[in-house]
Formats: sequence, C-alpha cells, structure tokens
Amino acid sequence: MSLARACALWLLLASCAIASAQAQDASLGGSVEGLLEFARGSNPEYAAMRHEADAAGERITPAGALPDPRLRTEWMDITRQGEQNPSLLPSRAGSTKYTLMQDLPWYGKRDLKRQIAESEAEAAQGRARGSWAELAARIKSAHAELYYVDRNERLAREILDLMGRLEKIARARYGSGLAAQQDVIRAQVEQTGMASELIRLENEHHHLRTRINALLARSPGAALADPERLRPLPAPAKLDYAALEARVRERNPQLFVEEARIKSAEKSRDLAYRNRYPDFTFGVAPTQTQSSFNDWGVMIEVNIPLQQGSRRAQERESEAMLAAALSRKEAAANQVLAELAENLSAIDAPRRTETLTASSLLPQAELSFRSALAGYENGKVDFATLLEAQKQIRLARQNEIKAQAEAQLRLAEIEKLLGEDL
Repeated sequence: MSLARACALWLLLASCAIASAQAQDASLGGSVEGLLEFARGSNPEYAAMRHEADAAGERITPAGALPDPRLRTEWMDITRQGEQNPSLLPSRAGSTKYTLMQDLPWYGKRDLKRQIAESEAEAAQGRARGSWAELAARIKSAHAELYYVDRNERLAREILDLMGRLEKIARARYGSGLAAQQDVIRAQVEQTGMASELIRLENEHHHLRTRINALLARSPGAALADPERLRPLPAPAKLDYAALEARVRERNPQLFVEEARIKSAEKSRDLAYRNRYPDFTFGVAPTQTQSSFNDWGVMIEVNIPLQQGSRRAQERESEAMLAAALSRKEAAANQVLAELAENLSAIDAPRRTETLTASSLLPQAELSFRSALAGYENGKVDFATLLEAQKQIRLARQNEIKAQAEAQLRLAEIEKLLGEDL
C-alpha cells in the first residue's frame, strides 16, 4: 500500500470515528438509558468508589498472610580479646550469630483477620453499588424533570400560537362590530403571560441541562438532545410490596453494607476473644566462628497475655460494636422499607391521574373548547368563556405531563432502594 493510500485510509477512519462520536453526542439525552450508560463510564465519583472497592479487595491477601520473617545478626568479641582493632567482618570477629525468626499467630487468628478484610471489601463493594444507585436515581429524576419542562415548553408554544389565532378572530369580530375591544386586549394579555411563562421554562430547561451534564462529568454547556420518551412504567403486578420487600432486603446497597459490617464486627469479636491466647516466634540461630559454622541453636518466643483488664475491655468493646452494627441495620431496614411503602403508594396516584386525564378529562376539555370557539364565532358565547375553555385544555395537558414525570420520579426512588432496575 502506498503512503498516499495509507494516509487517505487513516483520514477516512478518523472522520468516521469523529462522525460516530458526534452522532452519539447528538442523541445523548433522548433517553435515560443513554445517559446512564454514559455516566457509568464517565462519572468520577462513581469511579472513585469502584477504585476504593478494588483497593479494599486487595487488602484480603495481606490480612491473612504471615508476617515477614526477621533476620538478626550479632557480632561477638569484635576485638578478639584486644588482639585487633574492632572489625565487623564475620571471619575476623570472635563469632557471629545469625538468628532467623518467624512470628506465628495463634491458630485461627490469621483466618479471622482475612475474614474481617473480606467483610470490609464487601462493604466497599456495597458502597460502590450504593453510589451508582444514588447517581442513577439522580440522573433518572433529572431526565424526568427535563421531560416535564420540555413538554410544558412545547405546550406553552402551542398555547401561544393558539392565542395568536384567537386574537385574530377577536380582531375580526371587533372590526365587524360584533365584539368589544376588550376581547382583543385580553387575548394580548394572555399572550404576554404565556411569553413570560416561556422565559421561565427556558431558564429551568437550561438549569436541568447543566445539572445533567454535571452528573455526566461534561461541560455545563455541552449539547443534550431533548427527551424523546420516558421509560414505561412496570406492570402493577411487579409493584407488589411483599415481593419488593424481599428484593430490598437482599439487594439494597445500604442494607448490604450494614450486613457486611455485622460480619466484620462478629469476626472482630471472635478475634478479640482469640487474643486471650499467646502468639509465638520461632527461630534458628547458626553461629559462625571465623569461616565455619559449628554451633547451631533454635529458639522459641512467646508473648504472655497478662494484661487481662485490657483484653476484657477490648472484648466488651467488640461486643458493643457488634450490637451497634445490628441496631444500625435494623434502623436502616425500617427506614428503607418505609420509603419503599411510601413510593409504592405514591406511584399509583400519578398512574391513575394520567389514565383519567387521557381518557376523560382531556377529551372533555377539547370538546368544550371547540364548542366555545364555535359559540364565540357565532356570537353565542363571550370571550371569557372561550379563554376559560382554553385554560381547561392547558390544565388537563399539564396534569397529564406532571403525572407522567411524577411517576418516573417515584420509579427512580423505588429502583434506588432496590439497587437495580425493575
């Protein structure tokens, strides 16, 4: 392949990669799934928690390992009874003693230390899972709020356009002497109010985009696509409290962390009681005289656990720490299950509200508006009645959008408690 063709191929591949990245960025924000996938690989807080969990996992092997052996060297009679200047060369000293020592904890202590490290590693993994559950819930909530603001912004523009058409109708009737000038003025006032509402929504839209970009570790002004859809709500059968309670007890990150702390406290208590027994140090000690080793010895060292008051205090401390861990888990379980019950109850209300609005309230409001518009054009209904009918449509559609967003917020909280998606 010639150099020119190679360069052309490289440029083509680079342009394809850039185009693919731009297309991905352009679609980012359309769905919450894309935001979550992006955040999983980019959020620095979640990355830090994963690294801390990895670090905790690496502490397991050292916790259960034997201590490093120690080597002691002793030079004796370095002046050869005054016959020479002091010398540390083994061949010139009177004798040189080497002692190689190894500490050996009492049976079972190393296993307990390793198990404590394993429990702490599990707690770190639970904290990482909790960090992701919290981050995912914040992203889901922000996306639902952005959807709510975006749809309200679209609705406001539609109503503003509608009020412009109503103003034209009022002007035409006023020009024909069939309506009062007050009708035109009220239409203009309504348009001004909607324009002000649009400014507020646009500002809130900007704030939500900035918040989402911060959660994704992107520049505050980075482009985000408008939300295209919300996630479908789970079927009511999947929101059964009894089934979800079992999943929460098993999968909730906070309860998982508390359970790991209980295991660590239990092993720490066992280790405190095991410290009643002594540890040993074994060693071998060859002695060098000039260039030969003719004297060998062995040694054993035992620490004597005489400080019983100190050890009993450590044992009572470990018992108290275990009781505290058990109480913390019970308190956390009560709080988590209360939040689960609250959110399960709260997700049902917006679901029913949305169904009622879409099937009944909104069609009735649209029918009322069409009837009022026809009546106004025929002079049978005044302009105030027409405006009231228009406001009923807007209120119904706002209630529908609010119910959709509220259900998504509750779903995000339930999934945060579960530690996983439903």
